[in-house]
Amino acid sequence: MNRPASGGMEFSVRDVVAEPYTAAPQLTARLRIEDGTGERIHAMVLHCQVRIEPRRRPYGRAEQEGLRGLFGGRERWPETLRPFLWMQCDTTVQGFTGSTETDLALPCSYDFDVVGSRYLHALEDGSVPISLLFSGTVFTGSGGRAGFGVRQVPWDCEARYRLPVDVWRQLISFHFPRSGWIRLEHDVLADVAGFRARRGLISWDETVRTLLSEADGAADDLDEVIR
Repeated sequence: MNRPASGGMEFSVRDVVAEPYTAAPQLTARLRIEDGTGERIHAMVLHCQVRIEPRRRPYGRAEQEGLRGLFGGRERWPETLRPFLWMQCDTTVQGFTGSTETDLALPCSYDFDVVGSRYLHALEDGSVPISLLFSGTVFTGSGGRAGFGVRQVPWDCEARYRLPVDVWRQLISFHFPRSGWIRLEHDVLADVAGFRARRGLISWDETVRTLLSEADGAADDLDEVIR
């Protein structure tokens, strides 16, 4: 990796791992930061926007079908397949001169109301192209005098990384083994719970499968009537 030009700051992602023991799903990115000013940096308050860039990878037929709800049919992708925000996160970096490495916690959600969760769930293999956009404040020595100087992280600081889909699947298996969840309004949840009780169904999986089966049967009956 090339060192930043004099006065510049450069970020790169060394690795991203799935954390198995956190209270909520979390990836951890290992960042390398290089500063070309030669100043002693006392601390950095760092903000990061993580964006997914879906155009930077190919998609199999099953993946295309799984992404239809997000981006429409394949013929619409030239207009709809745009980068989107996945998450925002913050960290504090301890003092260094020249370069350092630090961990950045990436809190994740498996909520299917979140676009990133739906996108990642549809992928089968390969990698997820992500961009990390950085901003924040750098606290430095003040020209050899007592006190501190302050400067901003340059607006164009960015790092790209290809997150293996297997790492995402590993994270979800740590926290939601063989399961996921969706959010329902209270009245809808009450209706589904009532249906389950009336039918004597033993699990939510069985309840949803029964509802889907009956909906498919009703659709087939309607097709027969129309024909």
